[in-house]
Amino acid sequence: MNIAVTDSIAPARMGGARPLIRVVTVGHVDHGKSTLIGRLLHETGSLPDGKIEALKAVSDRRGMKFEWSFVLDALQTERDRGITLDTSQVHFRTAARDVVLIDAPGHAELLRNMITGAAQADAALLIVDAAEGVRGQTRRHAYLLHLLGLRQVAVLINKMDKVGFDEARFREIEAEIARHLASVELLATAFIPISARDGDGIARHSASLAWYDGPSVLEVLDQFPVNKPAADLPLRMPVQAIYAFGDQRIIAGRIESGRVAVGDEIMIAPRGTRARVRSIEAWPLPREAHAPQSADAGRSVGLTLDQAVLVDRGDIVATGAAPCKTVRRLRARVFWLHETPLKPGASVTVRLGMAECRGEIGAIENVVDPGELSAHGSSAIERNNVGDIEIALAQSIAADLHAANPRTGRLVLDLGGRIAGGGLVLAVEDEKESRGGGGAGGDRSSVRAEDLANLLRDLAPAERIARLRRDVEGKIIFTTSFGLEDQVILHLVAEQGADIDVVTLDTGRLFRETYHLWAETERRYGRRIRAIYPERDDLEALVERHGINGFYESRAARAACCHARKVAPLARALEDASAWIVGLRADQSVNRQGIDVVTRDAGLLKVSPLFDWTRETVHAFAAANGVPLNPLHAQGFASIGCASCTRATAPGEPERAGRWWWETDDKKECGLHVRPAGKE
Repeated sequence: MNIAVTDSIAPARMGGARPLIRVVTVGHVDHGKSTLIGRLLHETGSLPDGKIEALKAVSDRRGMKFEWSFVLDALQTERDRGITLDTSQVHFRTAARDVVLIDAPGHAELLRNMITGAAQADAALLIVDAAEGVRGQTRRHAYLLHLLGLRQVAVLINKMDKVGFDEARFREIEAEIARHLASVELLATAFIPISARDGDGIARHSASLAWYDGPSVLEVLDQFPVNKPAADLPLRMPVQAIYAFGDQRIIAGRIESGRVAVGDEIMIAPRGTRARVRSIEAWPLPREAHAPQSADAGRSVGLTLDQAVLVDRGDIVATGAAPCKTVRRLRARVFWLHETPLKPGASVTVRLGMAECRGEIGAIENVVDPGELSAHGSSAIERNNVGDIEIALAQSIAADLHAANPRTGRLVLDLGGRIAGGGLVLAVEDEKESRGGGGAGGDRSSVRAEDLANLLRDLAPAERIARLRRDVEGKIIFTTSFGLEDQVILHLVAEQGADIDVVTLDTGRLFRETYHLWAETERRYGRRIRAIYPERDDLEALVERHGINGFYESRAARAACCHARKVAPLARALEDASAWIVGLRADQSVNRQGIDVVTRDAGLLKVSPLFDWTRETVHAFAAANGVPLNPLHAQGFASIGCASCTRATAPGEPERAGRWWWETDDKKECGLHVRPAGKE
């Protein structure tokens, strides 16, 4: 069900120039999601005159008390049962943006519907009843938000009127849900006390909430960073059909992302053939109108090309500068709906956009029963469970990672002629990568570090990155900790649309400012930054040996903490890479004075595009290009790492002095390096 609330505000009235954000509402059944949405429509003036009076009259005739949820719960069965049965979408406007609010069901039996709604969202509102507190379904929904990669979550503690607007009760629930969110690597952007029924905290705070000085619900909706518009992503047009009219062939499809213009060079994936757009055909087209010269995401068009190229249904029209992957193997996180468990070796039909091919299930990992809130070691995915799977495809298809382009990074699995599951593409093995990769333990790139260094040394940083991607086959990983140098490198990678994976090590002890910058950076550049987390078992063992803050006790404890939180996750992040991009500069410390633009580290190329820049040069570049920076830099933090192991530097101190700050002068710069200086 996709309700546009046509009696109130039609999508056509929503200005296309305004930013748009999709927000899913989740939480335990009967904690007030539908009531909140009805109240938001009222507070934003999205309901026509007389609508509330008409709904109240209907309720009176049926002998029911009027509820704000009736604005949304339009189905007869939903009013009778008092629950939301499906995923509904409503559109309204705040002062600053357009909002699509997705109402996801809270019932345990309807988790698949909740996942469907959350998979479409940019942010989430997690609703908790102040009287009932955190319930099982609250925890399940938070866990599923984590699985689906949603990081922007605001917690609304509803029905405060039932507890007399008691601040102590609010703080108690706030602490409980904050602990649970932290356990699944989520950080709430706000905790807001509200009464959706009476309107407290929705658009403004009443006298009953005088003790609360945070944002209202409408204010937090305006504060969520907005993801990059589809038109600003690289061009992706899945081919739906090819029409022939004499010598003219028209390639028809819907532009899912990006834009295309007459004269553009395009590439047909997975074939890799290139041509230029000769004309754009659109329907309906008045006779007197001229043919369009360009088209943006969301529009269905036909393209004619300047030369004859082979193209089939399911291919994707992309740009040569930012092509799709040509895939024979992929890894996906799927929600399984079929009564037959999904097992290794199963044969399924894989649908990606318009493409369809046979696939064989390989390894199955991280199987989760959302009702149990934990992963288990099963090698099969039961109905209504979630798991990570590897699929070997019978033929090459074009694909994107969901993190890079959600519109072409979702797949559907068909079993026995029925839709059996769906999910997100987490990783792909490009045919180019599979041909160029090396064996475990040996060199993963055939390019010699010395030869590549000679090629890159005299180039500008942007040219170094471009040449690296051109000359090195296989996966290239850029690891960022959101420091000054990392942000500049990410800017260069994003501006080029380079096929480079961006990851960060989320140790669980990052500064709050770093998490905010993470979200701002993803919004600024329109690409997801994949998080690599410590293994839960490693952390449990660490805490059991040393305590929750035991790393303060000794150098050995600090090394153990850094190994669990950084070294081991870094090894996992780089295990199948050919090259690793880092933000090292030669003038950062004595230990880095001898670095070169390219070295070899543990079998892969280690590339430092800014090795010969000064901090002043990096700052000037960031300022000139509007690169988002961590506000901690202005407070004297030259380096940004784990909050517990990083401090601001005093005037005159080396800029790396703030890393692992209690160590002696013979230390290396962080817990990744615990050997004395000069010993490798």
